[in-house]
Amino acid sequence: MSALHAISDIHVGFPDNRAFIESLRPESDGDWLIVAGDVAEHFADIEWALSTLARRYAKVIWAPGNHELWTPKDDPVQERGEARYRRLVEMCRGLGVLTPEDPYAVWDGHGADGPVTIAPLFVLYDYTFRPEGASTKEEALKVAYDAGVVCTDEVLLHPDPYPSRDAWCDARIAYTERRMAELAPGTRTVLINHWPLVREPTRILWHPEFAQWCGTERTADWHVRFGAVTVVYGHLHIPRTLWSDGVRFEEVSVGYPREWRRRGERPSGPHRILPPQEERILRIPRS
Repeated sequence: MSALHAISDIHVGFPDNRAFIESLRPESDGDWLIVAGDVAEHFADIEWALSTLARRYAKVIWAPGNHELWTPKDDPVQERGEARYRRLVEMCRGLGVLTPEDPYAVWDGHGADGPVTIAPLFVLYDYTFRPEGASTKEEALKVAYDAGVVCTDEVLLHPDPYPSRDAWCDARIAYTERRMAELAPGTRTVLINHWPLVREPTRILWHPEFAQWCGTERTADWHVRFGAVTVVYGHLHIPRTLWSDGVRFEEVSVGYPREWRRRGERPSGPHRILPPQEERILRIPRS
């Protein structure tokens, strides 16, 4: 039986993670794979990983993470911001990999699991997941800098041509809401975004100051508004399943070798999304 699987934060710049991706094989010829961002930092590594997976899975669906959007000084591809994202989209299209700019695919599923529209999203963050006591972006950033907990995005993720990353986030929210509004009423979806759509998964971060680089309060109701049966995300490197409003939230990250080795000799994943895989359950209390 074919299944829909998902994985994120594979970071193939690390040799052990690259070897793990090289070893992946689908369980069935009809399996689809969601890749929810943070494939790598360098364009060539991203292309290698997605092309490797696209040769093996019947369909690969990608949503970008922050690491793909970085512009490292030693990367021959030096586009920044929107231009880099668009080049990644064109690369994916050449590989047959679906992106947030393409028509959404429909998973026919089996029985009660289908049909479901698979919607890869690209929504950034706007610094609204703020530390306690910080009422503005500027105050939140000061708390983070004072604590020495600052995301590398502040140096390597350029928002060009937008004036800021939160302005880019505004544009992506508006674009995504327009696209989702075009779906027929009652459409069931799997929403895919690298950053969590709700704040609750960030509550257990060791460094709460980091949450401001993890999403936006403006997507908090999207799983209800847009008919989600499952939300797939990554970024936090805390793989688990949560529930909110009757909707499954699946973090499917692999993480860095030092992280996944704490859980075993080999990374877990990909995680099966449909039919659902019952494990790692934690319920999100409703706010």
